[in-house]
Amino acid sequence: MVYLKTDEEVELLREANLLVGRVLAEIAKIIRPGVTTKQLDILAETFIRDNGAEPTFKGFPNPYGEPFPASICTSVNNQVVHGIPNDEPLKEGDIVSVDCGTLLNGFCGDSCYTFAVGEVSDDVRRLLDTTKEALYKGIEQAVVGHRLGDISYSIQTHCEKNGYGVVREFVGHGIGHEMHEPPQVPNYGKRGNGMLLKNGLCIAIEPMITMGTKDIYLQSDCWGVVTRDNKPAAHFEHSVCVRKGKADILSSFEEIEKILGDKSF
Repeated sequence: MVYLKTDEEVELLREANLLVGRVLAEIAKIIRPGVTTKQLDILAETFIRDNGAEPTFKGFPNPYGEPFPASICTSVNNQVVHGIPNDEPLKEGDIVSVDCGTLLNGFCGDSCYTFAVGEVSDDVRRLLDTTKEALYKGIEQAVVGHRLGDISYSIQTHCEKNGYGVVREFVGHGIGHEMHEPPQVPNYGKRGNGMLLKNGLCIAIEPMITMGTKDIYLQSDCWGVVTRDNKPAAHFEHSVCVRKGKADILSSFEEIEKILGDKSF
C-alpha cells in the first residue's frame, strides 16, 4: 500500500537522507587511486553508527535469502548496482557508484553518487553527466498532478537520445519506514501513465544508465549486476517528496560537490 507522509514524517526522512549525503561526502574526501572499496565501506559504517543511525543495506536479503555483507554498495565500471566492497584497489580512470542507506529515528535515507577515480575519459564523463541530468529531469516531473510515467519518460528519453541504455530490471521505489516501499519508479515508461502523484508521496528516483546495451546479468555472488557488453554504467539517486509546483529533494549532493570541486558531475 502506498501511504503519503505527513510534514513531520517528511522532516524525519530529510534527516536520514541528509545523513546519507554526509556519508557520501566523507567518501568523496578519500576516494582516489589505490583506495579499496572495502576501506570506503568501513568509513561509511563507522560514520553512520557514530551519528546514531544504522546502515540499512547491511544484512538486507537478496531474493535468495542471502544477506548483503556490507554497509554500502560499491559498483565499479561495468557494475550497474549492488557491488560488494572488496580489497581490490581502485585505479586511475575507474568510476564507482556508491549507494548508501541509513535508518535514523525510524525513517530511511537512500542516495547514490557515481565518483570518478582520478581522471576519466571524455566518454565516461559524458555518461556521468547525462545520468545525473536525467535524475534531475525525473525530479522535475515529481509534482502533484503528474503521473509516475512522466518521471520515467523524462529519464528514458533524455538518456536514449544521447545514445545510452536504460536498465529495466532495477527501478526506483517509495521510501519511508522501510527502505523499499510502493510504488516502483521505473526509469522507462510512457508520459501520462501510471499512478497519480499526490502531495506527501516520498520516492527514491535513481537512473541506472549504461554506455552501451541495456542488457545486464547477475554475477556469481548473487549480488553484483553488470553490463552484458562490459561497458561502464552510472547511477545517481535522490530521495524526494512530491509537492505542488516543485519536488522537495530530501537528500543532498551539496557537500559531496564542494569536496569534489571541478571533478563533480
